[in-house]
Amino acid sequence: MSAGQGDDPVVRALLVENIHPDAVRVLESEGFEVELLERALPEPELVEKLAGVHLLGIRSGTNVTAVALAAAPDLLAVGAFCIGTNQIDLHRAAEAGVAVFNAPFSNTRSVVELALAEIIALTRRLTGKNAAMHEGVWDKSATGSHEVRGRRLGIVGYGNIGTQLSVLAENLGLGVWFYDTSDRLALGNARRCGTLEELLESVDIVTLHVDGRPDNQDLFGEAQFARMRPRSLFLNLSRGFVVDHAALRRHIESGHLAGAAIDVFSEEPRSKAEPFVSELRGLPNVILTPHVGGSTEEAQQDIGNFVANKLRKYVLAGSTSLSVNLPSLELPERPGCCRLAHIHRNVPGVLAEANSIVARHAINVEGQILGTRGEVGYVLTDVGSAVDEALVKELSAMEATVSLRLLEL
Repeated sequence: MSAGQGDDPVVRALLVENIHPDAVRVLESEGFEVELLERALPEPELVEKLAGVHLLGIRSGTNVTAVALAAAPDLLAVGAFCIGTNQIDLHRAAEAGVAVFNAPFSNTRSVVELALAEIIALTRRLTGKNAAMHEGVWDKSATGSHEVRGRRLGIVGYGNIGTQLSVLAENLGLGVWFYDTSDRLALGNARRCGTLEELLESVDIVTLHVDGRPDNQDLFGEAQFARMRPRSLFLNLSRGFVVDHAALRRHIESGHLAGAAIDVFSEEPRSKAEPFVSELRGLPNVILTPHVGGSTEEAQQDIGNFVANKLRKYVLAGSTSLSVNLPSLELPERPGCCRLAHIHRNVPGVLAEANSIVARHAINVEGQILGTRGEVGYVLTDVGSAVDEALVKELSAMEATVSLRLLEL
């Protein structure tokens, strides 16, 4: 536990939004107390629930705001059991010494498979065929139904998901074009586009796989839809706020676009009890799914294990490997040593001052690693002898200290 956070040794975790039971198993195996809730929490309820909580697990529906963080003095870490972290105030969390982890790889395959399934379904116009059959109408017409082989797929965002989609799409006979603001290596026969406009004018299908950074707000609107080729298809399995759905509706209704598949929305219900409201409801050849791109049993199990183990290793060993807001550090564990996990403001001289304090207490440093990230620094220090309360108080009293934890390895 962090120095100055009380003498209660029990680590308490709150997991919301129906996180996989494997996450509970991982945390409870270390003696942590876990409370599991099925739904997302609005800010007032989250603030109330965070009292005495050390670990918080969320998915995409719960916002961890500056207000929530300020109300959680015992909070050590937040685990986003998903890819995105834009629902968390990462800057404020870092300032408060709260580590944030996510699952950047675990649901990649699930999202890619859904995108491919939707591309085929839209190209074959299976939504209309399915609806007609349920109404008792037998329509074998091939009008408007096509193979995906030979069509051009445009991928906006060529990261973990975009690159895997690129490879599998080529195996289906699709030509692949991509656009990314970062310098990405083209896989297979994929072709890089220098601008988004170039991609839109070149392909038959556009699929978005961008991240949740603020710069992507309203990335896709009237101008972008107008640039797309007539009778193109559009997919968004990334973030809801990047697309203007009113503009998308206009282009579907006008016939300029032949269909769309949307998995994410700027406003999403917190539970099944709330109604889903969208201007895209009722449109022909439009597939709407409730943010289930990564919602397969395989992906959720992988995510549950991955993020829970990140939280466990942070609590027990101070490891921040793959943290999205703190320096990424991992120091080999030395059984029998004490470990000082020191988060501090990134100012000159902190390490020298801390080591000077340790030396004055005649304690030998067995291992040490330091990293900085923006305004925050983090140092792990292993010492070979017992750490007394006076040393902890001195390190905690340093002007730059944000938090200090003493860990028994």
